[in-house]
Amino acid sequence: MSAKDYQKDYYKALGVPKTATAAEIKKSYRELARKWHPDANKGSADAEERFKEITEAYNVLSDDKQRKEYDEARSMFGGFRVPAGSRPGAGGTTFDLGDLFGNGEGLGDVLGGIFRNRPSGGAASRARRGADVETETTLPFGDAIDGATVSLRLTGEGPCPDCGGTGAKSGTVPKVCPDCHGTGQQSKNLGGFGLSEPCKTCRGRGLVVEDPCPSCSGSGRAMSSRTIQARIPAGVADGQRIRIPGKGAPGERGGKAGDLYVRVHVKPHEVFGRSGDNLTVTVPVTITELALGADIKVPTHRGPAVTVRVKPGSANGTVIRVPGRGVRKKDGTLGDLRATLEVTVPHDLSSKAKSALEDLRIATAGPDPREELLRRARQE
Repeated sequence: MSAKDYQKDYYKALGVPKTATAAEIKKSYRELARKWHPDANKGSADAEERFKEITEAYNVLSDDKQRKEYDEARSMFGGFRVPAGSRPGAGGTTFDLGDLFGNGEGLGDVLGGIFRNRPSGGAASRARRGADVETETTLPFGDAIDGATVSLRLTGEGPCPDCGGTGAKSGTVPKVCPDCHGTGQQSKNLGGFGLSEPCKTCRGRGLVVEDPCPSCSGSGRAMSSRTIQARIPAGVADGQRIRIPGKGAPGERGGKAGDLYVRVHVKPHEVFGRSGDNLTVTVPVTITELALGADIKVPTHRGPAVTVRVKPGSANGTVIRVPGRGVRKKDGTLGDLRATLEVTVPHDLSSKAKSALEDLRIATAGPDPREELLRRARQE
């Protein structure tokens, strides 16, 4: 991270206060990313630049270590005091960190060494892991229960496709920096103390590009899109976040790629619902099936119907458990299918049916079933 990066207001870019929580930062990023994504703003250079800006801000603020380094460095920009006499003509003079490091390139490497006590040696020590990337996908209910492989299109900054990330024009290669001899570092004597800073000639890369790539102007980075295949495990729940290692943004200077986090949204099903690791279904039954008992068929998810026994005298709303017909758990076992019995009342009755029900009412006549309810209500 360079001094120019520290001068950017990442909190303003995401529209959040400095005290924002990780969840607030993530929520704001997701809303802005959907709004400014290049796919939603075809051909808009402004949208692409805005998307790049908010992605850069999120990559820093979503990482606890990078955010701490960014906040600490920002607080130092107001002035950095050195001891009296530490430079000619200075007596406790306040100067800007950008002046200290020339154009400010590579400031993150120096401050990173101060805050984390990290050695600032050769290029290998400056390898940087790629940023984590977050995206979303929507699955049908059945695919969420059984698992599925989905195609995900990701857009972000990565190595320039024309130069392969070297920054040099096709047919040429960068040369070893003559000033730092490939280390990317130079020592700077500040009088009272000394610091190792990125080489001004190669800006910490250890290499010099004499004939820059016209596509990326020598930076080696470019916005690009890629499509990956991701496996969503069986049993994923609506709103669950799936981590896919090594599928995030590419690393820098030999660093590992970041991780991809996929937020899964699940479409509702017309018949089945879900409660934890159990599937739910409402099964219509008749009054006589509840009263006399019966064997009824219950549908299962992507499988044949099963027959269950309704006990005589079952109440409306009774739940019958069907083991092993639910959601696959982490240990590989399956949850249950919970079938709720719901009585259906016929609307059009024949004369014979009405006569039979009248006979049933006479045969089952007894105390008013609401008498106890009314008695308790009067006691209050």
